[in-house]
Amino acid sequence: MPLPSVPARLRARFLALVGIPLSMALCAPAVLAAEALPPSAAPALPPAVTAALARAQLPADALSVLVVEAEPRGAKPRLSWQPERPMNPASVMKLVTTFAALDQLGPAYTWRTPFYFGGPVQAGVLRGPLYIQGQGDPRLVMERLWLALRRLQAMGVRSIEGDIVLDRSAFALAAHDPGLFDGEPLRPYNVAPDALLVNYKSLVMGFLPDVKGGLARIQYDPPLAGMALQASVPLAPEGTPCGDWHTRLQASLELPGRMDFAGSYPAACGERNWSVAPVDGARFAARAIEGMWRELGGQLGGVVRDGRVPAGLAPALVIESETLAQVVRDINKYSNNVMAQQVFLTMGWQRSGVGSWDSAQAALRQWWQQRVGAQALPVVENGAGLSREERVTAQGLARMLQLAWASPVMPEFLASMPVLGVDGTLRRSQARASGQAHLKTGTLRDASAIAGFVHAASGRRYVLVALVNDPRAAAARPTLEALVEWVAGDLAAR
Repeated sequence: MPLPSVPARLRARFLALVGIPLSMALCAPAVLAAEALPPSAAPALPPAVTAALARAQLPADALSVLVVEAEPRGAKPRLSWQPERPMNPASVMKLVTTFAALDQLGPAYTWRTPFYFGGPVQAGVLRGPLYIQGQGDPRLVMERLWLALRRLQAMGVRSIEGDIVLDRSAFALAAHDPGLFDGEPLRPYNVAPDALLVNYKSLVMGFLPDVKGGLARIQYDPPLAGMALQASVPLAPEGTPCGDWHTRLQASLELPGRMDFAGSYPAACGERNWSVAPVDGARFAARAIEGMWRELGGQLGGVVRDGRVPAGLAPALVIESETLAQVVRDINKYSNNVMAQQVFLTMGWQRSGVGSWDSAQAALRQWWQQRVGAQALPVVENGAGLSREERVTAQGLARMLQLAWASPVMPEFLASMPVLGVDGTLRRSQARASGQAHLKTGTLRDASAIAGFVHAASGRRYVLVALVNDPRAAAARPTLEALVEWVAGDLAAR
């Protein structure tokens, strides 16, 4: 089968990964579809799905679908439509990353962040630097870091004579341009992973209107040292509707070290929060740690800088993350990109001693070949689906989901997915099959996807993988919902 939606360089990369010479593929493209049903035998798409495609003005060729029973019993697929075609899965790729991590590391895996004293503690003063070593914790939020700093003070450290040294050497990553993917550098979903990822590198601005004072006070969490942060903004004229309050603020957030607002805030909005990723993301951890330390009354004689923990030091304090099972739930329920990348890099770190894109890709490739098989090997860039290059086949992903169903970590993996019409990214779904499916969604400019498990009316549990790649993919949501409802409506066993 030809690969019309895959750029030539990615096509070559995919073929190389699955072991097919490019020359062979060019001469005989049907090699990739060796296990596909003959065109005459392939079941037609359900009428409701065909109608939804027509309403969205999407060609059937833009869709790849596979519906099989969750327990592989040798039965024919209930629906198979271009299942061998490599497609961009968008955030559905997170299912590959999270199941691979659960399968390799175990649901009880945790990340450790050790603190080291570079000198003795005397009369409340640490006579030397404080070292903080990041090891990839995806959820080192400000509340947990604040508690860790409080514990340091309980251990007698009120003042640090030297520097605070941040060791981020567990991950080896090139400089990151947060605006490269879609031109939105301030969006939290575009932040770069980091061995010492503090609060997702995101600043939460809370707007608190004071009608009598004629202004809205601004609260910044976490507090960031060394930044000029505007303390308040005038209220808009009385009676101004809330509307597009972000635009009304006339924010200038593109300058490093500053947060400025030239506009006003409507009192009708009440209290609102706005999360942004400051442009100097590489300095975020340093600013946040110093800001919290000083807010707690701690003193610092030096600066906060990057460095390495000297050999031979024993940790004075270690904070431990939530379990991988809890982290995976946050990733899949709410499609958190940077957390998925942290988990992806952790697999590379565990395999080779350093977390890099190359080591993570190698770790995932090795796992897939051992557990799923060499055929239909996905092309993975960052493991989060925030990519124009990532590719997977419906056939390969469905096979992985069948393995997940039979896996000891199935309960944790299944519980991590949004429940249709109930929670996560599917909370607002109006599909009639509400509550009958655990599904991960994925959306990019030219890709829309859904994958997971559907509980049918017959009592059967099905794996559903549906991938749409097309410039009009954003219009595919009704098509995907029609597929879910068709699968859920199976009455064959009754």
